[in-house]
Amino acid sequence: MKIAILGSGYVGIVTGIGFAELGHEIVFIDVDERKVEMLNSSKPPIYERGLEELMKKNRGKYRATTDYREALESSELTFICVGTPSKGDGSIDLKYAESASKEIGKALKNNDNFHVVVVKSTVVPGTTEDKIKPIIEKESGKKAFEDFGLAMNPEFLREGNAVYDFFNPDRIVIGVKDERTKSVLEELYKPFDCPKLITEIKTAEMIKYASNAFLATKISFANEIGNICKKLRIDVYKVFEGVGLDHRINPSFFRAGIGFGGSCFPKDVRALIRKSEELGENPKILKAVMEVNERQPLKMIELLKKHIPNLRGKKIGVLGLAFKPDTDDVRESRAIPIVKALLEEGAEIIAYDPKAIENFRKFFPQVEYANSAEDVITKSDAVLIVTEWKEFEELDYSGKIVIDGRRVEKAMKEAKIYKGVCW
Repeated sequence: MKIAILGSGYVGIVTGIGFAELGHEIVFIDVDERKVEMLNSSKPPIYERGLEELMKKNRGKYRATTDYREALESSELTFICVGTPSKGDGSIDLKYAESASKEIGKALKNNDNFHVVVVKSTVVPGTTEDKIKPIIEKESGKKAFEDFGLAMNPEFLREGNAVYDFFNPDRIVIGVKDERTKSVLEELYKPFDCPKLITEIKTAEMIKYASNAFLATKISFANEIGNICKKLRIDVYKVFEGVGLDHRINPSFFRAGIGFGGSCFPKDVRALIRKSEELGENPKILKAVMEVNERQPLKMIELLKKHIPNLRGKKIGVLGLAFKPDTDDVRESRAIPIVKALLEEGAEIIAYDPKAIENFRKFFPQVEYANSAEDVITKSDAVLIVTEWKEFEELDYSGKIVIDGRRVEKAMKEAKIYKGVCW
């Protein structure tokens, strides 16, 4: 199949290269000429484990361009994989999706073939049919579900494990209205051995939000229980080991610590809260999930000040800047509020991350960035462990004050003074 991928962020690149591996012909469309040039040189513009190797292996099966019309005219199916960030009030910002829809509509105007448009970007329920469909119809002069196909196919890729997740999905959800589009997508996903759920378009949109909201809730719940366990001198990890043995409760995502970040959970929960309020609902649980998450990383500063009450002029090491290991993504990273709070206290900061330094530097150019994790340990008065990169398990923490947000066992055993956020 000839597939166009509109947007070459984490979702778009992994999806496109994954389908190239399965034998499809891929064209990436992006307005960023730097990304286009990198893709055509088989260089990923983002770090994702296993992606670069897969790109080199499939070189010749994909290309990238800034030309919407040429790309869509030469393809049978288009995935919309553009970003859907949050506005200031938490609602979803659809400017990229709307712009993409306009360009798709223009490109389809003189295309006589039945072209299938699939929304993979995360959008609130109703968006595909109420926002994207009218734009494509207006610009193309064609009717959805008759002259062109339209579907919703949410992604469930975990950053850091996205390549694995593409080839080993828990489920595939397809929101579709017409039989022709349904058959195209069923054929596309035929090689995947997993449950495949066919739903209405709006239902597929909601499945993505409900999934992310529930996982975010599990994290904030674990942190609330962890905060209580901390005061009772109870090992919260042992608590959730016992909780997870209940067959009704999956043990995943019960890692108490300093909360969640990234490109999905924070913005998706906020967008769902805002959409609920527009509908006249008051989503108390979801609001509490976000409240706990915003408060949680600052507990590291509270613990640090119990041992260094005045942080002014003190050099504080920060290990980990990405929102999670195995990615260079710093969006909503818990390191951001932590570093901001340290700077407000007058502390000097030395920070390190294996992949995310350059992305983090854009937010905090005034911070000193180390060449290695060992430099952070050596040069700091105290160390905060913010991201659980595997290499942090091998460091020598002896003689140091360590405030741990991710439960690094070696630090727990070796540090002169060790304090875990929830344990």
